[in-house]
Amino acid sequence: MVDMVNNEFSGVIIFSESESISLELLSQGRKLADKLAVPLSAVLVHTTDDMPAKTLIAHGADKVYKITPAIEPINTEQFTNALFNLITEVKPRIILLGSNRVGKELASRLSSKLNTGSAMDCISAELDEDNNLKIQRVVYSGNGVATQTFKTQPQVATLAQQTYKQLPRDDGRTGEIIDKSMEHPLPKVQTVNVSERPKSAVCIEDAEFIVSFGRGLKNKEDIQMIRDLADTLKGELGCSRPIASDLKWLPTEHWVGLSGHKVKPKIYIACGISGQIQHLAGMRDSDIIVAINKDSEAPIFNAVDYGIIGDIYQVVPALVDKLKQ
Repeated sequence: MVDMVNNEFSGVIIFSESESISLELLSQGRKLADKLAVPLSAVLVHTTDDMPAKTLIAHGADKVYKITPAIEPINTEQFTNALFNLITEVKPRIILLGSNRVGKELASRLSSKLNTGSAMDCISAELDEDNNLKIQRVVYSGNGVATQTFKTQPQVATLAQQTYKQLPRDDGRTGEIIDKSMEHPLPKVQTVNVSERPKSAVCIEDAEFIVSFGRGLKNKEDIQMIRDLADTLKGELGCSRPIASDLKWLPTEHWVGLSGHKVKPKIYIACGISGQIQHLAGMRDSDIIVAINKDSEAPIFNAVDYGIIGDIYQVVPALVDKLKQ
């Protein structure tokens, strides 16, 4: 454990073993770095190829640190050691990690070694009046949103996936690629085998149109009504937590929410969904949100672009007929 609280910190650094998550982190990292007038850096630990580094620079990084030799396969113990050594040298003020399994394990390990705080699954990351990181997290099983600020530095946070859009690629951007050679101690846990899970035909995160339903649907057989609307839009079928977790009417691949899948379609239609915070956290970044609910006081109407107060059993079929025309 190292006490770094009294040292000078500067810069924002991001890391994820996933390129797509790294590009999302760069988007928000760029905003924070610009406001602080400090450089934005990214880290590569699992490849020595220059192409990923050039991609990170094209999407907003000022510097890319390449750890050599590369760490393969993925091992969070070795990742932690490499990042800790780099952080103690370059002393970033803010460290942003992906909120996946690797990122959350790294955040807790790093914050312990750095003797500083960390926050997980952040849905917002901004700066307060003192330029400390201020984050928001969904808490109490989705029933509340906590706003928290850091009191120590460096400040470690994991950002929920698909919270921020990637910056457009700009191949005209210039940046510095820095090789960092270091020894990797043998891990205490060894990866014996890695096998991919069977991929589902449903990839709701990539859908441009999503039609979701909740407890407002009375019977499992009525799912076909919702599916007709999704098919008419050439979109995917989504659902709230009770449908997939409690009733098990649909596989978890369709579950939209904080504990399910976070989506950003062009149009999101919520049918008979009350709009609990946990569900809203999964679809709040959709371009256009439409809600159909017979309860005019349903919380979801506070988060929509268009609201239809009515019975889904009347509105949805009428909407399908109109769209087919």
